[in-house]
Amino acid sequence: MHASSVAEIPDSLVDDRRALEEASRLVREASAIGVDLETDAMHVFRARLCFLQLAARDRILVLDTLAEGVRASALAEPFADPSIRKVFHDAQGDLRVLAREGIAVRGLFDTQRAATLLGLPRVGLGNLVEERFGVRLAKEHQTANFGQRPVPEELLAYAGNDVRFLLPLAEQLEAELRAKDVWEEFELECERIEAESVEPEPLPRPKLPGGARDALGRAIAEAVDRLRYEEAESRNLPVGRVLSNATVGEIAARKPATLSQLARIPGMKGAFLRAAGERVIEAIARLRDAAKSGTLPEPPPLPRADSARRKREERLKAWRNEAAERRGVTPMVVLPTGVLERIAAEPPADLEALAGVPWLGEKRVRLYGESILSVLHR
Repeated sequence: MHASSVAEIPDSLVDDRRALEEASRLVREASAIGVDLETDAMHVFRARLCFLQLAARDRILVLDTLAEGVRASALAEPFADPSIRKVFHDAQGDLRVLAREGIAVRGLFDTQRAATLLGLPRVGLGNLVEERFGVRLAKEHQTANFGQRPVPEELLAYAGNDVRFLLPLAEQLEAELRAKDVWEEFELECERIEAESVEPEPLPRPKLPGGARDALGRAIAEAVDRLRYEEAESRNLPVGRVLSNATVGEIAARKPATLSQLARIPGMKGAFLRAAGERVIEAIARLRDAAKSGTLPEPPPLPRADSARRKREERLKAWRNEAAERRGVTPMVVLPTGVLERIAAEPPADLEALAGVPWLGEKRVRLYGESILSVLHR
């Protein structure tokens, strides 16, 4: 489809039951749909799905999922139908949001993953659309609050443009994937994303610096983490805007004894200090006393470094790079990182066991199976 004809497709706002029924009919009759969504995750504690954008049968549909009677779950049946292609860009986060709405996606085509497997230098949607269709997508509303109502016209236009070029882009990328003989590997990646995205996204937790990994530091991190979640919920703010993971880690490492010491922690926010600072200092004092008296609960053990596993990973990565260069593809085509790590952690004993590794695929076993086993058991 030519860029000019795609750009002329009108946007339709779906904000009542009748419009939703028409949108559902269009999706069920389509062979492929472009999909994107917008939430208010950057502005509230519990994110809501605010818009679901669809490109279907020469229509751009923007579902206002905060409107009465408009629920994304009304599209659960066609979204679960693998015969209807669903084209997303960088799908995993969006699929997790849809899973919370009762929607499981089958028939995924992820344009970001396709571009990555093709080894394209820039894989962002804006980059791909500009390079291939000569259109620059607006970016100024990326951090907008999509939960505000009534809906500003500029937000509707922005939302619609994020799906406008997905279907013709997918057609181009599919042709290139097939030409490079990496279509099977791409399909496996999309199936993996589908399967893994039904699991809830893990809550953001602090990664502790070295000085915070003792029992006391880990207990402090847990206490501060709990307090920031309580404060985030009470103020209806994202957790990271209340206190960052890095700041929680610094508090656990420095173990401040006074409010003035706490205030000097890098990244400490004044609002959190005023609302919860005294509770943080009190919690640290209690935990310090418990550590001195030997009554501090033993924290779960930290994962131990597995040197043998690390060496297997290093050997596999070196072999993967060489195999990719010989074949003229990206290393991810030869062996995706997640699959590589799984194999290094639990090395299969033979080809039969290797063939059972999820998302590896028959083609990779046929092409690389013996080499993988040789590298693993060297």
